[in-house]
Parts: sequence; structure tokens; C-alpha cells
Amino acid sequence: MTLQVNKQAVAQAFGRAAAHYEQHAQLQRQSGEALLALAPAGFGPQLLDAGCGTGWFSRYWRDRGRQVCALDLSPAMLQAAREQHSAHDYLQGDIDQLPLADNSVDGVWSNLAVQWSSDLRTALQQFLRVTRPGGSVLFSTLLDGSLQEVHQAWAQIDGRRHANRFLSGDAFAQAAAGLPLRSQTQIVTLHFPSALSAMRSLKGIGATHLHDGRQAALLTRPQLAQLEQHWPQDAHGYRLSYHLMYGVLQK
Repeated sequence: MTLQVNKQAVAQAFGRAAAHYEQHAQLQRQSGEALLALAPAGFGPQLLDAGCGTGWFSRYWRDRGRQVCALDLSPAMLQAAREQHSAHDYLQGDIDQLPLADNSVDGVWSNLAVQWSSDLRTALQQFLRVTRPGGSVLFSTLLDGSLQEVHQAWAQIDGRRHANRFLSGDAFAQAAAGLPLRSQTQIVTLHFPSALSAMRSLKGIGATHLHDGRQAALLTRPQLAQLEQHWPQDAHGYRLSYHLMYGVLQK
């Protein structure tokens, strides 16, 4: 399944978010912790963190004795990971064209990165290509239904797209057909004190940029007032929900 992804613009967007990424990355940590539960015993010892961001989970695996190569599309994110000594090696690269030899790592870890792939099947095949026989690929991604609150609120204001849409479960299954995959899904709902803080959380992780590289327009005061009115909320605050897919591929 292909998407038109402007990789250069996306890398720049995440680069701008690098300095404050970890303070907004609640979803990334929750997703990664759920993915850890699927890791086989002895995952490693040589691992690729594909889409490492600032290296939060590179450090997790490094601290547990793994030899970690951190890879990211964004040079600024990779520099942030390097400054925190997150890994042993650092590579700037694209998950759709991994700059690694066949059978060069024992496992691949990729937390919330493959939704930025131009072709999901290609990315998964790349992960398998660089993994040695007997190794595993652990990944998470977003599915259709994510950020429905953003879509719902903005639909009442200008009808334009202000957040990405993601593959459906059926499209994901089609892209992964024939691959040695087992998977599970989860819905995670975060809560915020205002619609503005919800939008700021998206900006803080670089996610206000669309797949084609267009940035969401700056909010005006009237738009913000309308967002507050139309944004779905409950007793805990303004909602932001994510439909997550966790996958394990065995080589």
C-alpha cells in the first residue's frame, strides 16, 4: 500500500521538534512499552532501532546490554539521540531503503515509524532483509481511526485536512499478506485540558505535518474558539485517540 510521502519535508518537521520531542512523546512511550511486552526472550544482541527519534528506546535496549544501531530520517533527531549517547552507532536513512547489508542485525525495533513509509510492504520487507535468520522484527504503527477528534473538530470549521489519515486494518493486512506476521491492536486515548494543548502535543512530536509535507496552518483566535466548541471531550478533558497496531515478524 503506497502513500505519497514527502520525506524531506517530514524529516525537517521532525527535526524542528527534536529539541522538545521527549516532553510531548507520551504516546510514543506508551506504544513502546506495549511493544516491549511482545519482545521474545533474548531479543538481540545486535539491534536496529529504525526510526529512533531522540533515542528513548535505543537507550532502553542499550542499558540492557544490546548493541544498538540508531537510524532516523531526520539528522536533527539523530543528533539528539547522539547527544544522549543513546546507541553505539548512528545512521541517517529511510526505512524504505535501509542502508544496511542483508542479515546484518539480530533484530529490528521500530516504534511508530512505519506510518511514514511510502510503501508499508517495502518497509516490512526491508526490516526482514537486514534481520538474520532466527531474528525478530518488532514494530508499531497507526491505523485508520487515529486522530478522529482532529478530523471531527476541523470538519466543522473549514473542511480541510489538518491531520494525516492512516491505513485501514484491511489495507494493512493486504500489505502484509504472506509475511510471517502476528499482530494485535489497541486504542489509546490521551486527554488534554484544552483543544490548544492537544494540538500543541501533535506539534511537539512533529505530527502536524501531513504525509505530503504540508504544515497545518497557524490557528487564529476564532478558529481556536471553534475548536474548543467542536472538539470531542469527556469528564477527563479534550480527547485525542490513536488506533495502534503492534506487529512481530519472525525471520
